[in-house]
Amino acid sequence: MTENKGTLEWNEQEIASALKISTEAVREYFTDGRRVSFLLERRISKEIIRGTLASSEGAGYDLLDSQGGKWEVRSISKGGIYFSPSYMVGSGRSFKEEGFLKKLHEVKGYIVSDIESFPKIPYWIIGNGQVEEWWTTGKLGPITKISRKKALSLLAKL
Repeated sequence: MTENKGTLEWNEQEIASALKISTEAVREYFTDGRRVSFLLERRISKEIIRGTLASSEGAGYDLLDSQGGKWEVRSISKGGIYFSPSYMVGSGRSFKEEGFLKKLHEVKGYIVSDIESFPKIPYWIIGNGQVEEWWTTGKLGPITKISRKKALSLLAKL
């Protein structure tokens, strides 16, 4: 299952006014995957999968759909996107294929959003089978982190 489901829209003027910051600061925040993920998870949970958030930040998934299916939320930023578990990303951490595949088989898939397109952020729902196909055919590279250009190219071919 893979589909472009639509676009999440934000009013950057209203956000800036409500937070009493500049629209430039709003754009900086909303195009940083580490910062905006908190907001995206909540909005995607409510508007897209109509489910719930994971019970804790330490859970092995971000969202539960109404059937109990687990989903990961990922952002395509200027630095690209990764599909490996969060515990494998960052300084001093390393990618392990076994852990990636275990996680991949525990989730139904990924909800991917293109945060660089803020304030109109398109999103895709990508089943775990599609991600596994990209992995086995080498399209995700050696550690599942791919560039923005590569991610958008893969999504355009679906």
